Amino acid sequence: MSTPIALYCKSYRTDLKRVIRLADSIAKFNVDRIPFYLSVPGADLALFREHLTNQSIEIIDDDLIVSHNSSIDKQKLHSLPGSISQQIVKSEFWRLGISDTYLCLDSDAVFIRPFSRNDFLWKDNIPYTVIDESREFLEASLQVGKQRILTVFRNEAERVQRLFDRPGKAYAFGPLPLLWHRSVWESLEEQYLRPRGMNLLDAIVSAPMESRWYGEALLSYRAIQLMPCQPLFKVYHYAWQFDRDRRAKINNDQLAQLYCGAIYQSAWEREMDWPAEGGTLSSRIGRRLRRGLGRI
Repeated sequence: MSTPIALYCKSYRTDLKRVIRLADSIAKFNVDRIPFYLSVPGADLALFREHLTNQSIEIIDDDLIVSHNSSIDKQKLHSLPGSISQQIVKSEFWRLGISDTYLCLDSDAVFIRPFSRNDFLWKDNIPYTVIDESREFLEASLQVGKQRILTVFRNEAERVQRLFDRPGKAYAFGPLPLLWHRSVWESLEEQYLRPRGMNLLDAIVSAPMESRWYGEALLSYRAIQLMPCQPLFKVYHYAWQFDRDRRAKINNDQLAQLYCGAIYQSAWEREMDWPAEGGTLSSRIGRRLRRGLGRI
């Protein structure tokens, strides 16, 4: 029997320290004891189980998830870059039947205050959906001369909108963590993918933006009621965002009034890599200098 909601994270060995930090924050703040699941490649199972023995977490093999969709070619999946294959694994988690809704977390997430089901579910266990036009982030990008971020956002949005023949505003269905309901993924499969002879791997390879596939399917097929919300976590996509908040003396206690948690991008938090920060001495020094200047 499935639970109304579960927490889920897809990870790799490089992110072991980050997952430990995430698991510690869940143990500290998980008021309703929402079950927490972690999936990793089979080769990484022993490592994660060794270092998370004291945590209330179920660690599973990525292949267990994708094996529930017989139309996906595992060999093809394993040949894809990790940035794409992980999207497919995340999007297929619902097939395990563990929960109706799952909060899909990244390894670099951390909870910063107590949380409960009410933070994620509306009445009748309908999940909130992160959806807006991302104007605050895009405006901040323009303020620091990052026009390319706005251009990429518009191009990505229009690309998937056209596939669903949806005119109108360009929405952001993120950032992670996101609440995903099994009925929306099912509607995508039954009403879009299957009639076109596609599976989710085909879809994400053609347009590698899993959150947009979910969001556009929700808007098109209305498998659940749309209850919009702003991002659940404060996400620092870039070091300059963190630097801006640091200069404004915004800390986690203040952020906790608005968000359940925070995400610090692993690209500029390389000291958290397992087993140690990668790269040469010069590259490590360079990263620290760029971070100090508010740049990736």
